Amino acid sequence: MANRHLSRSIVLQSLFEWDFGSKNSTEAKSIFARNVDEFAPGHGDFSFMENLIKGVLEKQKDIDLIIEKAAPDWPIDKISVIDRNILRIGLYELLFADRTQVPPKVAINEAIELSKTFGGETSSKFVNGVLGAVYKELGEPGKNETSKDNKNKFNPNTSVPIENLGGAVVYAKDGEDIYLALVHDVFGRWTLSKGKIEAGVELEKGVKEGIKDELGLDVKIKDKLGENEYIAYHPEKGKTKKHVVYYLAESKFKDIKREEKGGLDDAKWFKLADILDLNFYNDILPLVTKAINILLKK
Repeated sequence: MANRHLSRSIVLQSLFEWDFGSKNSTEAKSIFARNVDEFAPGHGDFSFMENLIKGVLEKQKDIDLIIEKAAPDWPIDKISVIDRNILRIGLYELLFADRTQVPPKVAINEAIELSKTFGGETSSKFVNGVLGAVYKELGEPGKNETSKDNKNKFNPNTSVPIENLGGAVVYAKDGEDIYLALVHDVFGRWTLSKGKIEAGVELEKGVKEGIKDELGLDVKIKDKLGENEYIAYHPEKGKTKKHVVYYLAESKFKDIKREEKGGLDDAKWFKLADILDLNFYNDILPLVTKAINILLKK
């Protein structure tokens, strides 16, 4: 709808001015009111614009963590001001808006159109990649609905460079009890600690270093559990396929010291009996189940 596209453009312009000047949310509302008066006097969709900018500002911290999760190699303050605010609008509509009013595909396509109009040469590619990654994590709601614009559809099967990572199901014994150390991400899922394997670094050594950095735990590598892959995004490099090898690794039962970084918001020990009630990604659950079966046989 043309009016909605204009509405999003005015919200984007207001967020850009607010973000560029490092102003507070109160000033953002004043900037928005001025822009509406100047560029859309009498515009009939004021409530949509007002709710959109209010929602983005209220959810900004949560949205920024999600951006860093979807583009883990690119800190939020390194993304251009225009691109990060397009992402904030797109993610707010994708995650928090009423889907009967703004279907997921509309949220993604509108953000892409904003990036083509206001962003740089690589903006639309980056925005498409980040929103596509989040859309995939959501289970691709509305995937089978017909779309008027298939050229912007997220395609996770495109050939892309591969980056190697290593992770582990980390366990520890405390008396008769066995615990697993898990990390929690901003998408609301419990998952496994992992880290990038630098070129020339032996895989198991890289896994130990990654867990030490992320959890503050020293581990001994035990069994190999399996491998999986997922797509991540970089505003300059584009899509990267992350190939992760997972192990079972033993630690002493000690306090976890979680690394403060975008994308993760918690880390803790869980007793084995409580593990399978947690919310895991589909590709992580089989690895955790295999690890539990191994531990129960030890």
